[in-house]
Amino acid sequence: MKKISLEEHWHHPLNSGLREDFVKRTPKSTNFRCPAHIKDTARRIGTDAIEEFRLREMDENEIEIQVLSQGYPAVQGTLDAAEAVSKAKIMNDGMAEVVRKYPTRFRGFATLPFQAPEAAADELERAVKDLGLLGALINGHTNGEYLDDDKFRVVWARSAALGAPIYLHPFDPMPDQVKIYEGYRGLLGAAWSWNVETATHVVRILYSGLFEEIPDATLIIGHMGETLPYLLGRIDEGYEQTGGAETWRIPKEPSYYYKKNVMITTSGLWQPEAMICAISAIGEDRIMFSVDYPFADTARVVDQVESTPLSRETKEKIYYKNAQKLFKL
Repeated sequence: MKKISLEEHWHHPLNSGLREDFVKRTPKSTNFRCPAHIKDTARRIGTDAIEEFRLREMDENEIEIQVLSQGYPAVQGTLDAAEAVSKAKIMNDGMAEVVRKYPTRFRGFATLPFQAPEAAADELERAVKDLGLLGALINGHTNGEYLDDDKFRVVWARSAALGAPIYLHPFDPMPDQVKIYEGYRGLLGAAWSWNVETATHVVRILYSGLFEEIPDATLIIGHMGETLPYLLGRIDEGYEQTGGAETWRIPKEPSYYYKKNVMITTSGLWQPEAMICAISAIGEDRIMFSVDYPFADTARVVDQVESTPLSRETKEKIYYKNAQKLFKL
């Protein structure tokens, strides 16, 4: 069965410098290393390895299209707005070059300079209209500012008008929030902190009124919904207990907006029990396939999805039909 995968990382050469600068500013913020069975990740993520590694794995696992995105931290790694604007354009042009070279195999998400919201909205429009990219992937907060902030509504409005979703990828917590992990540094990164950080970010967006103000906006999150499908009932209870519509900027329960405006992918969390929970909570029409290449083993991900008791019709939706519909592919 053919597949479209949506959270598949690619590094522009500029990303290395952005990562070095970010790590210097936030020492010891991440304790992440790839599993031993994932080989050559640093090499596999670049353009020069597309034919040797990426396309071969795609073919072996019947992945027809990968949607590429700038790996961590992209332009979220700089404090300087002008640098972010300049480098976002260069990196998005580089992404478009890869897509043009392999037009039947790749699509792309833009990286956006949220340090300058108006410029980010303009860059999203350029990336979609001029470069043919599908939307944007953002690596969490931008220098401590989250996507629920009113200043970013201009980007969300442009995203909705273009029909170009925004994918929220995990990022490290702010340095002043790392104390909770003291003595347990191994919980920083994929083991725990990225999930907690991203889930909290999404809940902020749900409560902010964003999807009430811009009802056509679409947010995509990975890791089978960042635990939130499991917790929607609890979150709704909390909404009612804290005053509901009288307190918050949303007239409906948070789960309403999650089920209407959020799409989730299988990146990094593809186990059958998580899939069954997500389908039960939000429905099979809101789940899309992803690997998290090159940080996950493609064959293992496919094997886990195949071992989940799903009908062929449901697998078709998750593997490619939901993505086809969302992105008009």
